[in-house]
Amino acid sequence: MKFRRFFATLILGVILFLSLAASSVYWILKPSPFPLLAGGVIKEPTTAIFLPRQAPVMVSLLTNPDRLDALGQFIASPEKRRRSHQEILTIEKTLLAKTGLDYQSQIQPWLGEEMTLAVTSLDYDHNPDNGVKPGYLLAVSTKDQQLAKEFLQTSYSTDAIAGTSDLVFEPYKGVNLIAQQNPNLTKNTPLSATAVVGNMVLFANDIQVLKESINNAQVPDLNLNNAPGYKKALKTIVDPRIGIVYTNFPALSAWLANLPIPELPEITQTLTIAFSIKEEGLVAETALIGVSGESDRSPILSEPVGAFSYLPDNTILTAAGTNLNQLWQQIETGLDQDSPLQQLLNRTINSLEEPLGVHLAKDVFPWVQGEFSLGLVPKEEGGEADWIFVAQKSPDVAMDEVLTQFDQQAENAGYTVGKLPLLNTDVTVWTQLKATVNPDKQNLASLQAEVSGIHGNVDDYVIFSTSIEAISEAISDDYTKLIDTEEFQHVVEGLSPENDGYFYINWQKSEPILNQKLPITKVVEFGVKPLLRNIRSFTVSSQGSQDNIRRATIFFNIGV
Repeated sequence: MKFRRFFATLILGVILFLSLAASSVYWILKPSPFPLLAGGVIKEPTTAIFLPRQAPVMVSLLTNPDRLDALGQFIASPEKRRRSHQEILTIEKTLLAKTGLDYQSQIQPWLGEEMTLAVTSLDYDHNPDNGVKPGYLLAVSTKDQQLAKEFLQTSYSTDAIAGTSDLVFEPYKGVNLIAQQNPNLTKNTPLSATAVVGNMVLFANDIQVLKESINNAQVPDLNLNNAPGYKKALKTIVDPRIGIVYTNFPALSAWLANLPIPELPEITQTLTIAFSIKEEGLVAETALIGVSGESDRSPILSEPVGAFSYLPDNTILTAAGTNLNQLWQQIETGLDQDSPLQQLLNRTINSLEEPLGVHLAKDVFPWVQGEFSLGLVPKEEGGEADWIFVAQKSPDVAMDEVLTQFDQQAENAGYTVGKLPLLNTDVTVWTQLKATVNPDKQNLASLQAEVSGIHGNVDDYVIFSTSIEAISEAISDDYTKLIDTEEFQHVVEGLSPENDGYFYINWQKSEPILNQKLPITKVVEFGVKPLLRNIRSFTVSSQGSQDNIRRATIFFNIGV
């Protein structure tokens, strides 16, 4: 069993557990921005009345983008204000990239305090002969209805003069709907149907999507705003916020797979995320619904676990908490085996276990019943980074037998297992002998022992590592630890002290490693690159359960 793969398996398993109730959607911080200094606003997306309860995803900004721009100018240092402004412009373009609209010239003059972009349906016409046609809706509030109407009239007039429009005007339940039927035009302008409903301007990719949105608004039992689960999730999030993201996982999974209906429509799994501005950074509070058997449970920790104090200050990625075995049991039994989240978890675990010949739920999780911490530590000279795993000994676990079993597996894999004195303790080292040839010395061969893994007992903990250097930093008092650094203290200030553990990434230092090890991070970075540039680190912390809703918080430490 290769030690590095063992740690890679463990870190990904821990990340999945601690961040299951979290999502990494992120928004960067000229009306006055000062109301946002309280964290945001106490309100919910009013545009949710236009969305059906089964909508796959909704992204709602609850403040005028210009306020965010002004706030970015306010909190940024003078030399970075221009960059902050440019990044806000990039976000505006990204949000409207699929709509065919230009924010500054067409929307900014009349835009109010809310903007929502949503996938409303998986196949709005339910016609199998023309393929799957998802419904898309952009709903924006207006501070000046007259300007908004003038914008729409000007757009229609321009298209008519150019000969590119084929407009259809249709009254529907007291609302005037306007749609462009020219196929060439609608191809370039996806949101080609519009309507003004009160102080809201709606844009959709088909007039049928607009009709369904109006139906939803007029029949409370149909819309997301009155969905019991959605309202219940929002009640658990009480802080002011600048935005809300809502996801229906089965429907989202179907949308991503271009399916007309979810594979398992009877499963209910939703995630609601509220983003708030804090003095320390940006905070995302999450509420996950769909974990069966989830009772009210308060966080079990009030401070970082003792196992955390062994991670060196240059640790760039870490997960820490308590009772990994119980955490796994909660995940395994709480999610429906056919649900998208459980399927994703199972596929990931299986892909990691297969090359190792290790069964995580059987060989690793059961004996981690106390505190644990896991850290990735880069080498000063470069090369492959080291892992450190710290587990508290439990009176219910025969730790000597566990270590003996690991040593036996290492020997079976071809490693030499031996004892070595290190500082004030003895450690067990896994080595592999390799013969090397030096061409500068007439191809003289020499024998080298390559360390693959090492473990030792320190106080009430057992520590594993992939190098002698890393475990030396962990057990020596001469090295500063991550928990004592200003960076991590700043993180702790931004999160509630009551939690179930932390998953922390120093993004600026770990980005190159993550891009190499996890190609999916390149895709994520490409989509939000202007935003990630300002992130120093982000931390996920779970906060137990309330009313059968699993809670977690993500803290973004921002350097603007």
